[in-house]
Amino acid sequence: MKLVLASHNRGKLNELSAIMSQSLPTLELIGYDGPEPIEDGVSYLENALIKARAAHAHTGLPAIADDSGLAVEILGGSPGIFSARWAGGRDNLANMRLLLAQLADVPEAHRAAAFICTIALVDDHSESSFTGIWQGSIAFEERGEFGHGYDPIFIPEGFTVTSAEMEPELKNSMSHRALALEQLISVLASRL
Repeated sequence: MKLVLASHNRGKLNELSAIMSQSLPTLELIGYDGPEPIEDGVSYLENALIKARAAHAHTGLPAIADDSGLAVEILGGSPGIFSARWAGGRDNLANMRLLLAQLADVPEAHRAAAFICTIALVDDHSESSFTGIWQGSIAFEERGEFGHGYDPIFIPEGFTVTSAEMEPELKNSMSHRALALEQLISVLASRL
């Protein structure tokens, strides 16, 4: 079975492929090279569906897309769906540094945050969605070299290291994306 990932992000494709191949060895997850739709939804679900629908329409293959972000409690859930553009562009370093500056005077007890990921699956017959939430907090500085996005400043609940300091296999087993993928894999396994 071929499944297209509605993303031009190679890092995301590699991460999802690594997770999914363990449970679905006959599934081929392929990258998407079509036009990027405008993500003008007001929720993770709406944005994921916009991308998955576009990839399905362009390729004719079943498509998955995710929309994810970092929700910081003291900021009312922001940056949320604006996580990738928090500093005005798609610059991970600028996004992290802006968020750290916004939280500079916030004590450790009030730095609760969660990574949230919603995955949409679109094919000829149906649309489904799956959401994973990874609880944690925001560090006071960037640490670690693994991962991408806000990983260098996110400390998962129960850990003292950031997700960028975790071995990729460990992170991939418990992240917000892994939690959403677990639900997706269960549905796909029933179709294979």
